[in-house]
Amino acid sequence: MLTADSVLGTVLAVCALVAVIGVAVWATRIPAAVVAVPAAVLLAVLGVVSWGQIGTELEFIGPTIGFLAAMLVIAEVCARTGVFAWIGAVLARSSRGSPTRLLGLVFAAAAVTTAVLSIDTTIVLLTPVAVATARRIGARVTPVGAATAHLANSASTLLPVSNLTNLLAFSATGLGFLGFAGLMAGPWVAAIVVEYLLFRWFFADQLRPPRDADRPADTAGTVRRPPIGTLIALGLILVGFVVAEPLGVPLAVVAAIGAVVMVAPLMRRTPLSTTVRVVRAANIGFLAFVAALGVIILPIRLGPIGDAIATLIPSGTQLWALLAVAALAAVIANLLNNLPATLLLLPMVAHEPGLALAMLLGVNIGPNLGYFGSLANLLWRDLMHRHTAAPTTRRFLLLGTVTVPPTLVAAVVALWAGLRVLG
Repeated sequence: MLTADSVLGTVLAVCALVAVIGVAVWATRIPAAVVAVPAAVLLAVLGVVSWGQIGTELEFIGPTIGFLAAMLVIAEVCARTGVFAWIGAVLARSSRGSPTRLLGLVFAAAAVTTAVLSIDTTIVLLTPVAVATARRIGARVTPVGAATAHLANSASTLLPVSNLTNLLAFSATGLGFLGFAGLMAGPWVAAIVVEYLLFRWFFADQLRPPRDADRPADTAGTVRRPPIGTLIALGLILVGFVVAEPLGVPLAVVAAIGAVVMVAPLMRRTPLSTTVRVVRAANIGFLAFVAALGVIILPIRLGPIGDAIATLIPSGTQLWALLAVAALAAVIANLLNNLPATLLLLPMVAHEPGLALAMLLGVNIGPNLGYFGSLANLLWRDLMHRHTAAPTTRRFLLLGTVTVPPTLVAAVVALWAGLRVLG
C-alpha cells in the first residue's frame, strides 16, 4: 500500500512536486494549477496522503489563501486609483536626475510597498514604475530593476502580511501582529541597509550620471495629486490588522472588509469592468496552486525526506542555531522554491518562535540567490524581459552571491539581538 512512509509514495510525491515546479518555472503559458490540482488529487486517490490529512492542511492554509486573495484585490485598487503613478512622479522629482539618489528612493519605495502590500505588488506594479522612472531621468535601468526584485524578497520580513510565507508561519509562531513586527523590525532594517550598501558597490559603474546626456533629465513631469482616499484606506486597514488580531478577528476578515470598502466606489462607477478586474486580480488559479502545493508537500514532509531534514534542525535560539536554520531554509528555498520550503520546514520549527522567524529570514532573503528561489523572481524576470532585458542567470547569481550571505547574516544577528531584548 502506498503511504507517505513508503519509498514509492515518497518518489511519487517528489515527482509530483518536481513536475509542478517545472511547469511554474518553465511552462509559463500553462497555469501551474492545471498540473498542481490533478497531482494533489492523484496523491490522495493513490493513498499517498489521506483525505483527512488533506482536510487538516487546507483548514490550516485556507485563511491564508483568503487573505492573499483580498490583498491582491487591494493592490489592484491601488494601481487603478493612481497610487503607483503618483509614486513614479515622486521618484522622478525627488531623484533630481541622480541615479544614486533614485536607487535609494526605489529601495525605500520597494521596502514600504513590500511590507504593506506584499511581495507580488512590488514586482508587478512597482517594477515597471521604477524602470520607467530610470529611463525618464536618463539613468541605467538595471540597478533599480534589480532593487525591486531583491527588496520584494528581503524586505518581506517585517509584517505577517508582507509575504505568503509570513502568513503561513504567523499563526504557527503564536506571536501577535505587533509581537511579530517588533521582532522582525531589526532584521528588516538590517537587511535593507546591508543590501543597499552592497548594491551601491556592485553597481557603482552604472550609477554614474550618463556622459552623453543629449537632453536634460526629465525630473519635473506632471504634478500628480496623491490618491488621498486610497492611502487613508490602506492606513486604516493596517490599523485594523493591529486592533483586530488581539480581539481574535482573523486577518483575512479585516483584509476582505478592506477590499470590499476600497472596491465599492469603483463598482458604483464602472460595475462591469471593475468586476472583471477584481476577479482577475484575485487570481483564482494561483490560489488553487497554493492549496494544491500544500497537499503535494505533505507526503514529503511526513515521509523519510522530512524525517532526514528534521534531524538537521537545532534546538534553542542561540545565534548559531538561528544561523543554521536560516541557512538551511535558504538552501532548500533555492532547491525547491521558497513556498514549498516553507510548507516543508514550518512544522519542524513551529515549536520555537525564534527558529520559525529564522526560517522565514532564510526563505525570504535566500531566494535572491537565483531565479528559481521564489515565484516572485520568475515573475520579475518575465516583466523585465517585456520592459527591457532581464539579467542573465549568471549575472543574477553573481549579484545574489554577493548580497545574500552578508544580508542574511546581518538579519539573523538582528533577530538574535531582538530575541534577547524582547523575547
